[in-house]
Amino acid sequence: MAACSSSNGTSPTARDTEGKPSADDRPVTVTVTPTGERVPAGEPVKVTASGGRLTSVTVTDADGHRLAGKVAADGRSWISDRKAVPGASYAVTAATRSEGGTAKSTRAAFTTAEADKVNKVDWRPGAGATVGVAQPISLVFDNPVRNKAEVEKQLRITTSNDTEGSWGWIRDWSGRDRVDWRPKEYWKPGTEVTLKATLNGTDSGTAGGWFVRDYSTTFTVGARQIVKVDLDRHRLTLERDGETVRRIPVSGGTPGGDKRSWRGTAVLMAKEGTINMNSETVGLGDAYDKMVDYSMRLTWSGMYAHAAPWNARWFGNANHSSGCIGMSDANAAWFYGQVRPGDPFEITGKDTKGTVDPGNGFGAWNLSWSEWREKSALR
Repeated sequence: MAACSSSNGTSPTARDTEGKPSADDRPVTVTVTPTGERVPAGEPVKVTASGGRLTSVTVTDADGHRLAGKVAADGRSWISDRKAVPGASYAVTAATRSEGGTAKSTRAAFTTAEADKVNKVDWRPGAGATVGVAQPISLVFDNPVRNKAEVEKQLRITTSNDTEGSWGWIRDWSGRDRVDWRPKEYWKPGTEVTLKATLNGTDSGTAGGWFVRDYSTTFTVGARQIVKVDLDRHRLTLERDGETVRRIPVSGGTPGGDKRSWRGTAVLMAKEGTINMNSETVGLGDAYDKMVDYSMRLTWSGMYAHAAPWNARWFGNANHSSGCIGMSDANAAWFYGQVRPGDPFEITGKDTKGTVDPGNGFGAWNLSWSEWREKSALR
């Protein structure tokens, strides 16, 4: 788009003997892209100048929000840091100076097409949370994400101690696309973490739609608590900062079939309190349907740690549950008050139904660091 309008500055204009501008003071030609009405979103705004230099560029939307950018060292171009977003109107003002020193300003405008489909994000943990040392940052998308690399480029993690970590793309238990960021090792207690997902104006790709907002969250890592569950010895041990706090007799999933527990590292997802547990929701027929106290979710597939007074004779002696880790009311009440979401449960046992999958809750810790890094779309 050439200059739509311009205004003279205060600098004098060099002229030849006939009163015409001299060759070195011809008007600067400014070009703005994109141009027009309802143009596709998802590209940065570019401004170029020929016959002179850009001295400043301002791009604002209808709400007065600016697209930041920087004039190139040679003064010939400017590009916005962010992309133009769907359904927006932009006004561009470019200040220039000709070769002969004349200052002018050029104005232009364009609009972007509305998003025909919008992609939304559900993320964890929530802002202001204090979490355990195994808590990942997890984003689950409403619609498919085909442009995974483009999306991942918009995700930035900053920590108070330069924690090493990586994004990994996985399939959530719900079947949706998901990307998690986990540290190479468990977080250090006290780490402050910030996620900034500058997704507004990013295209998810085929069938996914556009992102039309940014997302951010900040959280803090609490004490180093690790829960070790030995299903062969029927015992749960809570460790805090390397010291054993308490050992609790438990009963895990019944060996030999679908009621076996998962092994590997599961992460406490949520403390759900008293909930109804119905075996039909996890494919176990009519085995149970009851209210259960002190319920602590470990997987999306339905494995919990909880109070199980009906199973008292098996605590510390045998695995005789439908897959959960059960304990007495008194121990469950105490344990529930000690743990927080993000605490890892390191579960061992000979007769289990396999390792917790990365998408079944927060199972990324069951992959080696090299395996996890390979799941990044930018590797």
